[in-house]
Amino acid sequence: MKRLIYQVCLGEQKNSRLYKHCIESVKQYCYNYNIEHIVQGEPILKIKPDVFSTNRSPESYGKHGGFLPIYEKENAFTFLDQYDQIAIIDADIYIRPEAQNVFEEMDSSFAFGAVAEREMDCQDWYVQKINNYSHMQYNALHSDKLNFKPNQRGYEFFNMGMIVINSQKFKPYLKGQDPYNFLMRYEFKDFIDGKNAWKWSTDQTLLNYFLKKYNVPVKHINPRFNGLFTAVNNIKECNFVHFFLKDKLPERGESVEELMRQI
Repeated sequence: MKRLIYQVCLGEQKNSRLYKHCIESVKQYCYNYNIEHIVQGEPILKIKPDVFSTNRSPESYGKHGGFLPIYEKENAFTFLDQYDQIAIIDADIYIRPEAQNVFEEMDSSFAFGAVAEREMDCQDWYVQKINNYSHMQYNALHSDKLNFKPNQRGYEFFNMGMIVINSQKFKPYLKGQDPYNFLMRYEFKDFIDGKNAWKWSTDQTLLNYFLKKYNVPVKHINPRFNGLFTAVNNIKECNFVHFFLKDKLPERGESVEELMRQI
């Protein structure tokens, strides 16, 4: 079984102590399980919003040469023919040395795997945040055909900070398109342009919409593989620790020693 972990670290992220520390933990994890590891350090896809219709602020893309770096990690789809399984892991995720092999979470019947946020053991404040966020992002998309399964904890959506793909199961859903042309489908234009509630959206909303629309078989991966630091109650039990809210981190994450102490 040939496996790859793909990460993206661009611009000022490359100088961050937190990102360097997290990427090094992924590198060691790959060594432990004989997984190949690619870190993309420069923009490749360069996805841009339509300047004549975008609702995004120029600050969100102007400083990156006019493109949206949040869509760069889809470049991992380029490697579907080269690997049996691919995991796409955000560069602010730390993997513990004793972590289990996330690829073993996927069986052959699924095309895609990720952690559903409402299934995490979250603190009360974050449960409310999930509820509010999911209504804002998915209420306009929810229908009989695109069932986001709302309940008291909000809509069902997956956190795209950690994705696992069974390559040959997933590939047909791309309809022969390369990563750039997949993202530039007209049906995704409002997400790229940040229309209405999607002004601050990342690839997370786009991918969740895509999974629902095309009925992609999704594995609900155990939440211990995407533990949201400060948001979940059981962070010490999580294999993967996701330092996702920089404003809540000591020195915005640059105090790595303190973060390691807290987890």
